[in-house]
Amino acid sequence: MCSIFVLTGKSVPREKAERAFYQTLSRGPDLSNFSVTKEGYVGFHRLAIMGLTVKGMQPFVRGKNFCVCNGELYGFRAVRSALEEEGYEFESESDCEILLPLYEKYGVEMFARLDAEFACVLYDGERGEYIAARDPIGIRPMYYGYLADGKIAFASEPKNLVGLCAKILPFPPGHYYRGGKFVCFRDATKFRSPAAGSLDEICAKIKAKLTYGVEKRLDSDAPVGFLLSGGLDSSLVCAIAARREKQPIRTFSIGMEKDAIDLKYAREVAEYIGSAHTEFFMTREEVLAHLEFVVKTLATYDITTVRASMGMYLLCKKIHENTNVRVLLTGEVSDELFGYKYTDFAPDAAAFQAEAEKRVRELHMYDVLRADRCISVNSMEARVPFGDLDFVEYVMGIDPALKMNTYGMGKYLLRRAFEGDLLPHSILYREKAAFSDAVGHSMVDDIKEFAEEKYGTDWEKTAKRYEYWRKPFTKEALLYREIFEKYYPGQAEMIADFWMPNKAWEGCNVNDPSARVLSNYGKSGE
Repeated sequence: MCSIFVLTGKSVPREKAERAFYQTLSRGPDLSNFSVTKEGYVGFHRLAIMGLTVKGMQPFVRGKNFCVCNGELYGFRAVRSALEEEGYEFESESDCEILLPLYEKYGVEMFARLDAEFACVLYDGERGEYIAARDPIGIRPMYYGYLADGKIAFASEPKNLVGLCAKILPFPPGHYYRGGKFVCFRDATKFRSPAAGSLDEICAKIKAKLTYGVEKRLDSDAPVGFLLSGGLDSSLVCAIAARREKQPIRTFSIGMEKDAIDLKYAREVAEYIGSAHTEFFMTREEVLAHLEFVVKTLATYDITTVRASMGMYLLCKKIHENTNVRVLLTGEVSDELFGYKYTDFAPDAAAFQAEAEKRVRELHMYDVLRADRCISVNSMEARVPFGDLDFVEYVMGIDPALKMNTYGMGKYLLRRAFEGDLLPHSILYREKAAFSDAVGHSMVDDIKEFAEEKYGTDWEKTAKRYEYWRKPFTKEALLYREIFEKYYPGQAEMIADFWMPNKAWEGCNVNDPSARVLSNYGKSGE
């Protein structure tokens, strides 16, 4: 990961702007650059992944134009070669150096051409205007707000803009900003044509597209590792990579000391694919000691996101402290495409599809946010194969009736697509378990117990302080919200709502986001 910071006005004193910029140094600890421009300020913290020399440092400048980008541009070598044949020259091996030549050639139309996870800000010196854009899933973070003089500001995380902007909001994924307007260049939930063919043909394309999505994310000049929970999604990513790489891949898992559910399954997968596997354990004391820091890092009060981040953050922290890994592949986005435990209750195919569209559009506030913050705060980069744009578009174009759980097993199409010897059958058809549960049921129970001790019986009176947006509805939710408000006062609208099952569906009107409370949880927690 890297960190970008651009203020398009100078109403903020330089010293204050520079302090704000350094709030996200952990995203890019290799090299930092903070500069005063004609209009304002631009900053970049670099985590070197592609093109490890100092020549890859940003901003990149061409004539009167410059840009900063936190991103991975897949297939950039072929694009660069084509540009070189047209006379463009490059100074580094960085993938992001192709952005300014592409802008010169295509203008803002270039954003729809990118196969990438990115957030960038570009300055057009001829027009004297700033242009910003974010990838269609929102895998790379970017936030914006307005300074006291009305000029817009952009940054990788909201912590960069606290105290500078009265209101901070997430930059909408799949949009570019230009001339005061946000324009959608690609909606990740829309597909150009429905997925045609038989069930076998559809599954074959699922397999081919996900495999390619994993393979292209193995391209890195820095060491790569894999988060392995032992569930379907991370296991598939690891197994595909293990077949592709000549050396054993490095896999990592974590669980509570006393009741970790997933560790044994992760170990089984690691042994089967021949990975160099490392297990870590976490304790109640570690969870509670790091809780406030995790909420501050996430900049959210969403219950599901905080719970799932505790294990992920501690795992990434231990990876960072004990290895040289710089890139981590993860299994996020699969649930939103193929269904989660609660989508078993979808009343019909149209409702299933509408829910999938909603969840994909909101990913940047939940699972994708979690992956970015837990990994980047530990100075590593997240790559998300299930978020590959071609793969997402294809799966969204599959008849939702085929994706509904009419098979007695969720995510059946994904499982069927990979039948064979890639994974043990017991893993391929293992019941889904939520990550916050799978690290050990005791983790969530410990946090709830802590909140109970803190607030007692009069918690609802305290919760009324936050009625202005998404009032906390449990003591645990209040705990997270109070920590959030401590660091991001009055900024709760950054998160649209709590991640919860669709309460309008029969069987989903619950007051806890964990799949544990659903009637179909079954053997998920075993």
